[in-house]
Amino acid sequence: MSLITATVLMNRLQAKAKLRHLQVLVMLGELHSVKKTAESIGLSQPAVSQLLADLESLLDVALFDRLARGVQPTPAGRELIPMAARILETMAQGTEALTALKLQGKGSVRIAAIAGAISGFLSQAIPAFSLAHPHIQLHVMETGSTEWALLLARGDIDLAVCREPRTPPQGCRFWPLMPDRFVIACGPQHPLLRRKALNWPDLFRRAWLPPPVGTSARTVFDQLMNEHEVQAPLSSVVTRVSSLTWAMLKQQHLLTLVPFGVVRQWVDAGELAVMEPPAPLPFTPVGLVMPQEGLSSAAQTFADFVASLQGPAQEQDAQALA
Repeated sequence: MSLITATVLMNRLQAKAKLRHLQVLVMLGELHSVKKTAESIGLSQPAVSQLLADLESLLDVALFDRLARGVQPTPAGRELIPMAARILETMAQGTEALTALKLQGKGSVRIAAIAGAISGFLSQAIPAFSLAHPHIQLHVMETGSTEWALLLARGDIDLAVCREPRTPPQGCRFWPLMPDRFVIACGPQHPLLRRKALNWPDLFRRAWLPPPVGTSARTVFDQLMNEHEVQAPLSSVVTRVSSLTWAMLKQQHLLTLVPFGVVRQWVDAGELAVMEPPAPLPFTPVGLVMPQEGLSSAAQTFADFVASLQGPAQEQDAQALA
């Protein structure tokens, strides 16, 4: 009997494994039921059972324990399921990228945007653009504060909507769209909203949802506490997830320091409220980073459209805080 090595298993998978095997593996790990897995991917129960048996035979290991009320992953299954899920996710991302590439220059624009740009600007600009230019397809993805630069350099996106960089990437320029500033955000029922005059000592006596360490908001927040020689009461929750920030502020009498663009969408909807700090705290503007040459006609149309909204966006910004 030949020794089953990692190389042997890899060769077997490459020769005989199919994406259906991985799909069945991942769905069984999620649903713990052959019946539910079969229904979710449009196969019969015997077909799902056969695909699982085929995969276990290829790997020479049991991936699931068959129980009276379903299946549970074995240690080997728990090890393999996340890897299979990553492969399927990579495939999905690849098909999106391929579709966008095939449509590039034919009415498609690939955009990466930070959270503050999405809530503060794109949530209004993109619905208006889609009505004005229904023939242009937009592929929009949310990205971190630095990831967009790599995507732009690799040609994975056409435009980035982000904070003004200290130095634009080589061959690119920054086009400002929306000024921004730090505000104090809270739920619409926070008692401080009834106060006409605010000062930092009074504010720091209230409970705060602290901005995450490493963010510009946290740097400013800590500097302000140091200046006033006070430690504000802090929530036990620290998060970068915007929906969780919304939930904490809505359900508890908490304050947080945040760029207005990040919470603007919730303020417009009446879900959150904001107060101006005792002294203005300006922040870097949001805008477009785009190649200086080689921009497709569709991408240029989008850039021109959002630039035309710059004035109205600033007026709406002022009205939101009135």
